[in-house]
Amino acid sequence: MGTRGFVLLWSAQLVSIIGSALTGFVLGVWTYERSGSATQFALIMLSGAIPALLIAPFAGALADRLHRRRILVAADCVALGSVGALALLINADQLQTWHVYVVTALTAMCGTLQQVTFSAMIPLLVPKQHLSRANGLSQVVFSAQVAAPVVAGTLLALAGLRGVVLIDLVTFAASLLVVLLVPLPHAAVRTAAPEPGGPSIWRQVPAGWAELRRRPGLTGLLGVLAGFYFCFGVAGTLVRPLVLSFASPAGLGFQVFAGGCGLFAGSLVMGVWGGPKKRMRGIAAFMAFGGIALAIHSLAPSLALVIAIGPFFLFTLPVITGTAQTVLQSKVDPANLGKVMATSRAVSQAASPVAYLVAGPLADGVFEPLMRPDGALAGSVGQLIGTGPGRGMALMFLLAGLLLVVLGALAARPSLRRVEELPDLLEEPEPEPAAVAASREEKGK
Repeated sequence: MGTRGFVLLWSAQLVSIIGSALTGFVLGVWTYERSGSATQFALIMLSGAIPALLIAPFAGALADRLHRRRILVAADCVALGSVGALALLINADQLQTWHVYVVTALTAMCGTLQQVTFSAMIPLLVPKQHLSRANGLSQVVFSAQVAAPVVAGTLLALAGLRGVVLIDLVTFAASLLVVLLVPLPHAAVRTAAPEPGGPSIWRQVPAGWAELRRRPGLTGLLGVLAGFYFCFGVAGTLVRPLVLSFASPAGLGFQVFAGGCGLFAGSLVMGVWGGPKKRMRGIAAFMAFGGIALAIHSLAPSLALVIAIGPFFLFTLPVITGTAQTVLQSKVDPANLGKVMATSRAVSQAASPVAYLVAGPLADGVFEPLMRPDGALAGSVGQLIGTGPGRGMALMFLLAGLLLVVLGALAARPSLRRVEELPDLLEEPEPEPAAVAASREEKGK
């Protein structure tokens, strides 16, 4: 790819996200072991998801208005301070559950600010022909978040809570050092100065949605993505109880590892391949393929089946999200890139918590009773996927998979395929002479 700034920033973000994911996992374990409350455990997820969702639109407005290096530095500093305070509380044996909620909320907001800002910088850091590959590599960050619990369990046993938090501190410090020192082109970090009397940050927040509405088909793409993230959230919420309904915790560990491998492989393939040339058709095809793979999870209560098919479903995630991100980055006004990427992120983040909230109650209160041996669907759907514990969740996997196939068909409709006919507004980043770039960076600091 030949873009040193992108590679260094991507590496710093990857290391930082891994550290945060490790800490998030062990804090969840600490909270559950201390309280024995599943509700308090779930509140950790919500304390990260809701603040991240609320700050996303403002993160986009800030990324389009302020010096982006300063945004990344500020986010790293706040996160570093939060985790540092956490380390002090642990060392003094004063850590309380509410401290975990506050630190989780702060680090989630900092992570959102970093990721939105970085996604707005990517098109200005890499040549246009490599944009899809760069977006594919950016999905490795999400893969690392999914795989982190596998490592975190071992680290927790070896180093304890204090040791894992110290590792997180080191990753934040390393990320901050890279962000401070890496040379970056002027266009990637400096945005146009706001005009005197221009709109405030608050009034700029809706501009991302307005920009999307000006480009026919982009709001439809966002709707399809929201449906995809909802289905992914349902599957992510239910896959562990589904597997545990017919397998041991050790079997679940193998399933999580296999799924993480599929996700990681999809990210690497996107980084090398760059995604389909016909992007909307590619999104449609991979979404339908992922839906079929998700539906196959329901066919039998078999650990071998879910271990074999799970990686194929998760392989599609980085391809779909990376390709969609490239479409959005290419077809909108570069001056509104941050706001558009923040709007896209807010929609996807909103779909996931909805799935988290509804999947469990629907499984326990509706689908599991329907699929009991004497349930209402035992003589019909039960003949296909079986009855008994876990089969209601299997039915939800089947329905979510069918919904993904429908969403793939919608993405293939001419009204959405015409997105590719929109003018490409992304300009090729021009390399600056080293002396000029250094001078401008010095003035911007």
